[in-house]
Amino acid sequence: MSRVLYDEATRIYPGSTQPAVDALDLDIADGEFLVLVGPSGCGKSTSLRMLAGLERVDGGRIAIGDRDVTHLPPRDRDIAMVFQNYALYPHMSVADNMGFALRVMKVSKDERDRRVLEAARLLDLEEFLDRKPKALSGGQRQRVAMGRAIVREPQVFLMDEPLSNLDAKLRVQTRTQIADLQHRLGVTTVYVTHDQVEAMTMGDRVAVLKDGILQQVDTPLGLYQHPANVFVAGFIGSPSMNLGEYRVEGDEVVFGGARVRLTRETLKALKEEGSDRVILGFRPEDVTMVGDGDQDDATFLVTATVVEELGSDAFLYGQYADTTDPRLLEQTVIARVDPNAPPAKGDRVRLRIVPGKGRLFSASTGLCLPA
Repeated sequence: MSRVLYDEATRIYPGSTQPAVDALDLDIADGEFLVLVGPSGCGKSTSLRMLAGLERVDGGRIAIGDRDVTHLPPRDRDIAMVFQNYALYPHMSVADNMGFALRVMKVSKDERDRRVLEAARLLDLEEFLDRKPKALSGGQRQRVAMGRAIVREPQVFLMDEPLSNLDAKLRVQTRTQIADLQHRLGVTTVYVTHDQVEAMTMGDRVAVLKDGILQQVDTPLGLYQHPANVFVAGFIGSPSMNLGEYRVEGDEVVFGGARVRLTRETLKALKEEGSDRVILGFRPEDVTMVGDGDQDDATFLVTATVVEELGSDAFLYGQYADTTDPRLLEQTVIARVDPNAPPAKGDRVRLRIVPGKGRLFSASTGLCLPA
């Protein structure tokens, strides 16, 4: 059993009053692929290193399976780590790099060779076993680092941004290979990345961190469709969600010349807060272009400043056209438009949020409001 448990795990670096990781509560199931994601400095790598035993735990505890590993040294935790820089020995062959940890553990040569060959077959590295790392491409070196972790047959894989040194095309290819490999091996995996697209395409669940605090943990689709707060809403998704703070008049939120009716539950929550402002969010794909003949109170005008044509998709970036509010004039609106007939730069486009697709958040707490 290789369930991983963070129980209010906390790390405070010397000289700092702010925890790098603040009371992290996270339960990772046996065989699960969990991704830790967030901006630089959010505590994701520190969380991983605490699990590996490379960072001290200043509060709470960490368990792997039924064992409390909070104060165990790394060698006693039965984990294998894949680093960002691969950390291969340049003077050793691929086979020797992959089997080095087993040699240190005094595993017999026959068993060592068996495990190395098995991992090489999994990773399509058989023809490279006699080569040195300098003779390999970046993607091949990354697979050797993966192989070194696999031969250990650990309870948990830890991966700290292993794809960050690869070019864009190879990253897409390799992340698919890693996700498929993890599924076949069934080993509990904790994966750190700052790339939310990587997180969404690889993880069974994704944990979003900010300033050392866990914001939300859910399936990729759950995070995308039901963000718990403004930060998660803006961080998850590419292009990101449109977010703006607007005033509430009566039972409607008013923005860019449009009015959207609020539900009774939302109005009740706003009344309890004593607020007449709300943050409205909507995804670029959750708006539709409408003709002038379909104009109503729920539509708003945007002037296109940039149009990205990506082949299968096209995205309009623009500013509200029908407003005198200086804050709205500075706000960018992103909308997915028909790639076969995209608007041109400078065009004025009328948009409407698809009913039920807008997300509302408290202007004071940033938390999602009841719909």
